[in-house]
Amino acid sequence: MSKTGTERPASTAEEEICFQQIGHGPPLLLLHGLLGGSFCWRFNLQAFSRRHTVFALDFPGLGKHVASRQLDCSMDAQADRLVSLLEKLELPSVDVIAPSWGGAIAIFLAARSKLVRSLVLVAPVNPWSDFGSGRIQFLRGRVGGAMLHLMMPLSRPVHSIAMQRMYGDPLRVPEGTVEGYSSQILLPGRTHNVLSSLRCWDKDIAALRTAIPQVKARSLLVWGTRDGAVDIRSAEFLKQALQDCELAVIEGAGHLPFEETPETFNKLVLEFLERHVEEGSIEATVKDRL
Repeated sequence: MSKTGTERPASTAEEEICFQQIGHGPPLLLLHGLLGGSFCWRFNLQAFSRRHTVFALDFPGLGKHVASRQLDCSMDAQADRLVSLLEKLELPSVDVIAPSWGGAIAIFLAARSKLVRSLVLVAPVNPWSDFGSGRIQFLRGRVGGAMLHLMMPLSRPVHSIAMQRMYGDPLRVPEGTVEGYSSQILLPGRTHNVLSSLRCWDKDIAALRTAIPQVKARSLLVWGTRDGAVDIRSAEFLKQALQDCELAVIEGAGHLPFEETPETFNKLVLEFLERHVEEGSIEATVKDRL
């Protein structure tokens, strides 16, 4: 992450959310995936912060955040924490960029908060993709959960293989990427937090079906053509279900196009956001409040 950013905590009703704040302009909230954190935006922060006040957060129980092993890490609970966070920050409105599991949380947030002006959803978890559903069902069970508790602290040797599978081209995995993710995955209590989310998965996915039609914010879906984690065929179903939505596909990219093809991703996102920025008033208000 950029050294010019400022680390800030914000207490919600249940748990403290930590985030990095950097830049000036209309507010932009960056979420992350289930095994990710604010670390995943290291190739995007500088580009976004030239035009936006960026808030790159670590969800409670994930990323750099160490939380109670009893913490509810479901998508639903994390979305409620974000609603509380936006209220505390007193922002006039916010754009949100979110991948995968975080993308589903962003949908819940936009359905619950009128402050969300636009969404950029990067291969978001959604009801029309069943990639990985078998693994999720197994891991949330007693045997699978026990195996995860046993193996996750010893999983570092397979992180490189898992990371390569997230990319369309394994040769594009940047130096330091595996180490950055490993340092978060192996934090104390992380297995409990991940299992908390997995055990609520079916309930959250069912709730997404209700939340999606409630989203009024303009949306941009971004998918890599080689995404092996969330089925690209689900993109068209989600696009039709959202009220005001565009779809952009990045050829050859995998599940993490913001890391794998950051220049293409940054340009795509900034062009989308710029089309919907209200001149002057939002930026001035943000500068006055922060």
